[in-house]
Amino acid sequence: MTSLANQHGAVNLGQGFPDFPGPDFLKEAAIEAIRADINQYAPGSGRLSLREAIAAKMARHYNLAVNPATDITVTSGATEAILAAIMGLVNPGDEVILFEPYYDSYLPSVQMAGGVPRFYTLRPPDWAIDPDELAALFSPKTKLILVNTPHNPTGKVYSEAELRLIAELCQKYDVIAVVDEVYEHIIFDGLKHVSLAGMPGMAERTITISSAGKTFSMTGWKVGWAVAPAELSQAVFRVHQFVTYSVAAPLQEGVVTALQTADDYYTELAAMYQANRDFLAEALAEAGLEPIIPQGTYFIMVDISHLGFSNDVAFCRTLTTEIGVAAIPPSAFYFNPADGAGLARFAFCKTRPTLEEAARRLLKLKGKL
Repeated sequence: MTSLANQHGAVNLGQGFPDFPGPDFLKEAAIEAIRADINQYAPGSGRLSLREAIAAKMARHYNLAVNPATDITVTSGATEAILAAIMGLVNPGDEVILFEPYYDSYLPSVQMAGGVPRFYTLRPPDWAIDPDELAALFSPKTKLILVNTPHNPTGKVYSEAELRLIAELCQKYDVIAVVDEVYEHIIFDGLKHVSLAGMPGMAERTITISSAGKTFSMTGWKVGWAVAPAELSQAVFRVHQFVTYSVAAPLQEGVVTALQTADDYYTELAAMYQANRDFLAEALAEAGLEPIIPQGTYFIMVDISHLGFSNDVAFCRTLTTEIGVAAIPPSAFYFNPADGAGLARFAFCKTRPTLEEAARRLLKLKGKL
């Protein structure tokens, strides 16, 4: 869709990358590290300074005690951490529970490990979890459940009750949880992120994954991490050492500075994105679309099922080529593409002028619907 957007000069609200620069203090920290000749291989598990900063952040925000020497692996973004966790833990034939729609690396990672995916399909508009339906997916064959909260692409923030249900099922069936929390600081309307690892009985069976890319608008840095007790961390590391081995050393030092920043930064970040969400939601509604208001992330889903398009791909192609605004067809995030054919996903990690131009163009859609 990005290629199609470039071809037609469309405003790109498809791919989820900010079109504004990250904070100067991060860039200066990385530049200073380069000038200080921190330019050789970092340790495979990550520079100690970064692992200590991650451990301090986990303690400060989630009251989790993490040993920086044994419990953290720094990876090339969260995507590598996800692959390493799954490849390190899942044996051929093991079952893995995925919530769909899912971030597009989840399913291929399970398939490459020889795992058997079991799907729980979240349904709009509230994307709620039915306890009995989820429980029916667990069995003695279940090795792992992958949870993404806040959730891309729906914007769902898992409630404490939903996380408690997942925790109870994991303990009942001796299942490991891999939790993708890359949007942990982009949450709206006074909601709070709850870390599954902090639930009773879950610290020893949870791998918590996050990164600097989304929070600090530096998606190209690809600095992520996996936090888990030592035994699970070894499973992640044994894959990581043969995939990338280590992550760019000076960028790790930049992220140290980022994680040591005042918590006011996170508050301002969430407020900025909530304002963007509200602006785009209003623009979409004015254009005749039906936004499903997200609780977090920087994506907003729209119900297009009543508009007469054959599927989401046809809608997104028309929107890009004829209206000049690009969105993502979410059918790519479902095992059965038909389950996402009535939706479209827009990104609002953009400057206000970009969103205003998209809003102006979207008004042309109103006359076509």
